[in-house]
Amino acid sequence: MAGHKLDSIDRRILSELQSDGRMTNVELARRVGISAPPCLRRVRTLEEAGYIRGYHADVDPRALGFEVQVFAMVGLQSQTEADLSAFEQRCRDWPLVRECHMLNGEVDFILKCSAPDLSTFQSFLTSELLTTANVGSVKTSLVIRNAKREPGVSFEVLEERLLRGA
Repeated sequence: MAGHKLDSIDRRILSELQSDGRMTNVELARRVGISAPPCLRRVRTLEEAGYIRGYHADVDPRALGFEVQVFAMVGLQSQTEADLSAFEQRCRDWPLVRECHMLNGEVDFILKCSAPDLSTFQSFLTSELLTTANVGSVKTSLVIRNAKREPGVSFEVLEERLLRGA
């Protein structure tokens, strides 16, 4: 299933589940205007095709005592595929690193880190990240507050794009 081959019902299913992944299949079917059995078949097909990667709770880090959110911009000394893969694997092993994105431009990677306090992050920075092989530079920015956080993609933009292309 390529993005342009999804029909409007598939896209509405994805949009609804992106907003609330806990709703029952019956409620989802009602919202998208079909009966429950074909809705469930469509959801399973979307899962198998990789459009739905999983379901999870949106946990508030601060409510659990993770008061410090930091973005770390990492520059590597070498960008060979082996070195990039090695750094990505290292990031997957670090519990404080919640997201790792490879970038194009001045920075090779941006890491989203979540720590209980500044000293925990500082310890990670100095004893783990900065001492990792091939890391040439690290610049960090402490998150003061979050002004917007939306999961996934904008289905409004997708629908507008499909209308223009049709």
